[in-house]
Amino acid sequence: MNKLTSNLLKLFPLALGSSLAVAPGAMAEPVAQLATPADFPQINHRGDSLELMRRRQNAGTFNAATPDVTNMSQVTSVSELRDVQPTAWAYEALKSLVERYGCIVGYPDRTFRGDRALSRWEFAAGLNACMNVMERLIQENVAVLREDIDKLKRLMQEFEAELAALGARIDNLEVRTSFLEDHQFSTTTKLNGVAVFALVNQWGENKAVDWRQQDNINNFGAAAPAPVDENATLSSRVRLNFDTSFTGKDLLRTRLQAGTVPNLAGPTGTNMARLAFDGSSPDNNVDINKLFYRFPVGNLTTWVGARGLDLDDVFKTYNPYLESGDSGALSRFSRYNPFVNRGPAGTGGAMRYKFNDIFTVSAAYLADQGQASNPSDDVFTSGGNTFRSGNGFLNGSYSTGVQFDIKPTQDFSFGISYLHKYFTQGDVNLTGSTGSRIASNPFYQAATTMDTYNIQTSWQITEKFNLSGWFGYANATAQGFNTGGNPQNRNGLGADLWTWNAALSIIDVFKEGAVFSLSGGLMPYAPYVASLNGDRISNDRNSPYIIEAQYQFPVNKNIQITPGAYVILNPEANSNNSAIWVGVLRTTFKF
Repeated sequence: MNKLTSNLLKLFPLALGSSLAVAPGAMAEPVAQLATPADFPQINHRGDSLELMRRRQNAGTFNAATPDVTNMSQVTSVSELRDVQPTAWAYEALKSLVERYGCIVGYPDRTFRGDRALSRWEFAAGLNACMNVMERLIQENVAVLREDIDKLKRLMQEFEAELAALGARIDNLEVRTSFLEDHQFSTTTKLNGVAVFALVNQWGENKAVDWRQQDNINNFGAAAPAPVDENATLSSRVRLNFDTSFTGKDLLRTRLQAGTVPNLAGPTGTNMARLAFDGSSPDNNVDINKLFYRFPVGNLTTWVGARGLDLDDVFKTYNPYLESGDSGALSRFSRYNPFVNRGPAGTGGAMRYKFNDIFTVSAAYLADQGQASNPSDDVFTSGGNTFRSGNGFLNGSYSTGVQFDIKPTQDFSFGISYLHKYFTQGDVNLTGSTGSRIASNPFYQAATTMDTYNIQTSWQITEKFNLSGWFGYANATAQGFNTGGNPQNRNGLGADLWTWNAALSIIDVFKEGAVFSLSGGLMPYAPYVASLNGDRISNDRNSPYIIEAQYQFPVNKNIQITPGAYVILNPEANSNNSAIWVGVLRTTFKF
């Protein structure tokens, strides 16, 4: 065995990484003792399986347990290997294999790594590669040394079992591949999930009240607001996405969701304090959160949704580092422009057409998923007047609009959008629970339409800095009677709503992939609301602002920890309210 090992080292110092590749034919130097086809050794194996193995070796994918050997490159001279010195004890043997037979490959960084441990399986694969080279050279009448063939025979005897087993291993792989190809559905559906755990606390002096409530406190003896509930909570939300593709380019998404994340509107008195990742089912029940299908036809992409198809699934948000509720912004408002990406949605369709790399246009019609499947109408009678509140796909609450996306350079893009939204009687929430109560419901739950005009932008200033932001204006118009004990016809009354935001994200702070973000802006409020005789305060009197700071720290590719906090100034657009603070420590697991 010692003599065999000595010959092995002379001919095959094959610390091959995970695999070896067979090079195109190499010319051997003619010598006196040349091999003939009859001299070439034979072994019991399947030739086609070994050839397949040889090809896989050429692709650098033989040993999946060693990922850094992929894309190994063929060497034509031993001098190309940076870590092989002429003083190395196996230098001449390696030089012979490279220059005479061309069956040695190097790693992508042009190293050979000759001191790496080598398994018998790896050596057998390398031996098979060189055997195939020699066999082909002899068949092509290219000179091969008889001495090398003799050494090859001895090595093949030693590794006969491993060489023979290669064919069986390939046969097994071929059977398994055929099975997967015959059961396509199991290969087109992928499961991915996100689990969010959050430690949250909120604090301030008193719960926020809007100006209508403030008027009751100041002039009609209503009780002062209660203190903010400053109890810390530990909650979670889990989402499982079943993503199915039938063509490789389409997507059928089915999402299940369950969670216990609290809605901070209760303990703080305002929706402005809500978290970006709340909205879970009550009592941690599992529900179908999304069910939609997206498919491309040329430059046109189409969405069809039965449940959970939202405006932000279609229209770009231009807030790349904060748009995700799982790993982006901590506050609900800071994710994206609520005038564009929030509104009645869930059921409907959308399209996006990409003209070129610069210009894209998107359009959508989405109806409230609860009303879209309900064909009934609600009829209201008051003071001899009868009015209806519609349901269904076309008569219920809906959002429709168009967005033009323009990307003049690789690092700068902006979008211009117009959306028209309709909210049925008793189901009015113009700001998507991100703004003041007056802005969200200016006409006391009378059916309302809203037309929004927006511009959004994102600028990757450098590799380390990204600046994004939006500006939005909305005009709301009442379409019927307010609810309550004294319904009045508010049809035609108008209101103006405003919002803007800016965010600076710094990438790779202290660690690659970590992002520090500072954002702030004007939360949706309504400085003008038309009123009827007898109405008291109807509009917002002050501007509400939010400031948020957070640090996204990736522990690894599957775990991210995000500590941060945000503060709301003049919550509910009422300067009589104290600032409300929210601190969050969020941990996100992705799998």
